[in-house]
Amino acid sequence: MQRRARSAVLPPLVDYPEKYVRILLLCSSYNGLTQRVWTELREDGHHLDVRLAHDEAAIRKAVETTRPELVLCPFLKERVPEDVWRGHRVVVIHPGPLGDRGPSSIDWAITDAEPVWGVTALQAVEEMDAGPIWGHRTFPMPAEPPRKSAVYNGPVADAALELAREVVAKAQDPSFEPVPAESFGDAVIGRLRPTMKQTDRAFSWEDPTDHVLRRVRAGDGSPGVRSELAGVPLSVFDAHRGSATPGAPGSIALRRHGAVLVRTGDGAVWIGHARVPGGVKLPTATVLGAALDGALDEVPESLERPTGPSDGYREISYRRVGPDGCVGIVRADLYNGAMSAGQGHRVAAALRHAAAQDTRVLVFEGGEIFSNGIHLNVAEGRPDPAGESWRNINAINDVCRELLTCTSQLVVTAVGGPAGAGGVMMALGADTVLLRRGAVLNPHYRNMGLTGSEYWTYALPRRVGPSDAIRFTRDCLPVGAAEALRTGLVDEVLDGDRTAFDEQVVEHAVRLATGDGYAAALAAKQAAREADELRRPLETYRVQELAEMSRDMFDDRFGYARLRHEFVTKAKDTSYDDPTIARSVREAVAEAETGLAEPVVTGIAG
Repeated sequence: MQRRARSAVLPPLVDYPEKYVRILLLCSSYNGLTQRVWTELREDGHHLDVRLAHDEAAIRKAVETTRPELVLCPFLKERVPEDVWRGHRVVVIHPGPLGDRGPSSIDWAITDAEPVWGVTALQAVEEMDAGPIWGHRTFPMPAEPPRKSAVYNGPVADAALELAREVVAKAQDPSFEPVPAESFGDAVIGRLRPTMKQTDRAFSWEDPTDHVLRRVRAGDGSPGVRSELAGVPLSVFDAHRGSATPGAPGSIALRRHGAVLVRTGDGAVWIGHARVPGGVKLPTATVLGAALDGALDEVPESLERPTGPSDGYREISYRRVGPDGCVGIVRADLYNGAMSAGQGHRVAAALRHAAAQDTRVLVFEGGEIFSNGIHLNVAEGRPDPAGESWRNINAINDVCRELLTCTSQLVVTAVGGPAGAGGVMMALGADTVLLRRGAVLNPHYRNMGLTGSEYWTYALPRRVGPSDAIRFTRDCLPVGAAEALRTGLVDEVLDGDRTAFDEQVVEHAVRLATGDGYAAALAAKQAAREADELRRPLETYRVQELAEMSRDMFDDRFGYARLRHEFVTKAKDTSYDDPTIARSVREAVAEAETGLAEPVVTGIAG
């Protein structure tokens, strides 16, 4: 006989096997890695609860209320209390190789140009990261200084998931005992490293470009690196190699769509984002423009060249591949996957350009993160956040419309990294959605106090049906690759790292463009779009969605302003102190559930 999940909040995706493990995921944040472990281990048939742990009392409460057989910590900054690690099997996934200890592991690995890095699963003991070993993995680090988030969301996350599965398997073996790190001999390549401070991250603009890139990228995402530009003290993020220009190191040579090109000792770097003390992380030119009262107007604007050679910084590009250039690829590589109103207008223009070419297949792909929808930081940083949010959602809707209405070519979206909210719905505008295994999707808006737009009431139920469309948007749970494929949210899941994924996407698109069934597939697509338009014009979905979003943004009926501010300012997350239920969702919409649900349900039914 099989057992089912005992938590009513878990969707009935799998039957639990006779020998499943009750696992508590204890984490400091329900981040992408934790979500990936949650989705994958659930697919394996285990029972999982998630709890946030900000102090010892929260950790004790989490263990007492869930009564787990195994406590797994894929992302935990806090120390586990002695009574907990002595009374339970508590395994920490540490983002460093055997012997590595400390909270700044990846930062040090990038800063010190380590050729090899790794991930270790170790048992919690009194001293952090010093317990016996359950398993470990290593991987090569790229020679080009990588962004911290790229390392964490890429090879670290892949290795961590492998280790999580290994730990669960070993937890079911009564004979298994973890062993001290010293027993691995020469495989112990790590050491105790202190918390990285700003003095460790410091650089001078007179330093070589590689040195500057490595320092900034080691602190990218958080906490950034303190520096100074045009006399303004700030923290810098989002660094890209640029072309050398004559001038003093530290001076600004060019601007481009919010980024500035800063001269270094032997070249230049583009700095895409910055933050003044106490401020919001924003495009660097925006930050400096506010501080310098228009002085940046004297700096030349360098226009983006979507089809020309790159100088190291390009958000939006277009290229043709395949026999006779039969496939056109639009790439929108946007920082953290956020798309501002201006970026949305430029992406829509690039898609219009691509649709007008004599290609047969149009591919739309993102960067490290495919897309997370509107740019909350830009909205928060404007004098009229609600108005900016409104302009932003309309611009992204224009992007979605270009994908949905392109009937001269087959359209493929390549989701190589995580996607959330409007970013997921944007991807669904294509005829074919390809997903890289390991990329987690969050097809919902409610945890930001929004009902959503991006034509989701058309695109989502068209793919998964009305029942799953409502479940995805109401439950606010992450969706892994297996569930996405099973429900029809995506069409195919591809294995491999990001480079391998990109290569497979091109191969897939070329096969579509050159296959014998191309003409029939394009004709069927055109007929389906015409039939849908006769049944209900596409723009009516947008009108209905925006009617609700106007109330969300301007009337703030579900707490969007507060939730946006907390997200942007990194207020401590308390969303998952109950299993898989976001507190922000409960507070924002619980009392108005019917008022929120009725419009979208009506849209789906229509």
